[in-house]
Amino acid sequence: MPELDKKSPVCPDCLACGFPFWEQLTPEEQEFLCRTTRPVKYKKGERVHSPVENCVGILLLRTGQLRAYLLSEDGRDVTLYRLFPGEVCILSASCVLDSVNFDLYIDAEEDTEAYCIGAGTFRRLMQQNVHVRCFAYQMTAERFSDTMWTMQQILFMSADRRLAIFLTDELAKTGGSNVRMTHDQMARYMGSAREVVSRLLKYFAQEGWVRLYRGGVEVLDQQKLQEIARGQ
Repeated sequence: MPELDKKSPVCPDCLACGFPFWEQLTPEEQEFLCRTTRPVKYKKGERVHSPVENCVGILLLRTGQLRAYLLSEDGRDVTLYRLFPGEVCILSASCVLDSVNFDLYIDAEEDTEAYCIGAGTFRRLMQQNVHVRCFAYQMTAERFSDTMWTMQQILFMSADRRLAIFLTDELAKTGGSNVRMTHDQMARYMGSAREVVSRLLKYFAQEGWVRLYRGGVEVLDQQKLQEIARGQ
């Protein structure tokens, strides 16, 4: 269970920044949303959502990182997407969304703080306000788009291209030249095997495109990785 952060009140400005429908809410709906939203904390590695647990609700990330993934019967998982501060976790409230019925797991990849809008609150706002309803289905469509992109990479792209895409995407998020992750983490996020990722990173290093060090990778030739990512 997440830890309730009773010392940290809900900030209306944070809700306004995180939810574009805020200005389309009535004053009564805004007050209701602030009153029923609660700050929560998840520890690194903690389960946030699973098919067998109660519906969490909508999460607006303040700090940390979440990972959404599918889990096979033999324990293998495929990362569908990750969420970062300022982003909204909508599929943790799949119980209030029609036709969302696949088994999704969500874990905290880092110590995470978020604002949680309970399923009942969000269902009521969806019923009352068309802008909330449109937001919910727009966000759901975007997450399914992320999922389809992930599956497209796994099914149809070579492993070296997927690794190049992953590294360039991570650099775009950080604005630097280092990806501070272990080979095992990269493989989990890519939906690949650690051995495959390690072999490809060693090859990239031999070609002079990256430099490997304990716990991370420094990209030396971003242009080359971008060319591989584009399939050139």
